[in-house]
Amino acid sequence: MLPARSRLGLLLLGALLALVLYVLLPATRHGQHSAGARPEEGERGRWAANATVRRGMAAGEPPVFYREVSSGPRASSPGRPDVLFLHGQAFTSKTWEALGTLALLAGEGYRAVAIDLPGYGDSPPAEMVASAQGRVAFLDHVLQELGMQRPVLVSPSMSGRFALPFLLARGDRLAGFVPIAPVGTKDYTAEQYQQVQTPTLILYGDRDKHLGLQALQSLQHLPRHRVAVVPDAGHACYLDKPEDFHRALLGFLHQLK
Repeated sequence: MLPARSRLGLLLLGALLALVLYVLLPATRHGQHSAGARPEEGERGRWAANATVRRGMAAGEPPVFYREVSSGPRASSPGRPDVLFLHGQAFTSKTWEALGTLALLAGEGYRAVAIDLPGYGDSPPAEMVASAQGRVAFLDHVLQELGMQRPVLVSPSMSGRFALPFLLARGDRLAGFVPIAPVGTKDYTAEQYQQVQTPTLILYGDRDKHLGLQALQSLQHLPRHRVAVVPDAGHACYLDKPEDFHRALLGFLHQLK
């Protein structure tokens, strides 16, 4: 049997080795899901890396800043459309990152991108978006620069000024449309909406008695629409009830062909 002093020395040596391993192993753990690594099934939505990128627009157009969460090649899984997120007046692309929306969709195999509209977040103002025609041209350029063929367009509140004219003019370029109590719905007639064949999820919070119901009144003329009401949620229903919002959004995305 070892003397007490020898046993104590071995114990101290073991404790020292354990401390060294504790310091070194976290770096190994954090690096195990680097580019090209495959996450475990239970980690979906947590392993993706954030990227904020500045893109110069073609032909001297203003730059756009966007956020994308991805674990590999920047493309959706087969059969799953890209998803482009706009934002409301009090928000930016960071909102969708902070909510975990971008990571959640990346974990489900979607390429999800959130942009800063001109004059918001990191994107500088742009004269071209002063008119509805200019806003359509702006989104045209965004889709071209991001390499999005037929994405789903998610449009809350203020961003309806961009999304609605684009929907009516370029609806065939969208795989789906998700208006979240957007502004500007009264600017168009029932007949104009009835010409659009884009699958649409009309989404709003049940406590949004103004814009939510106003948008529903107009957007229900879209022939291929469905409605999802987020319970106990206000105008920014995705902030009030993110889990319910994500559930409704994913349900819509999964049924798109």
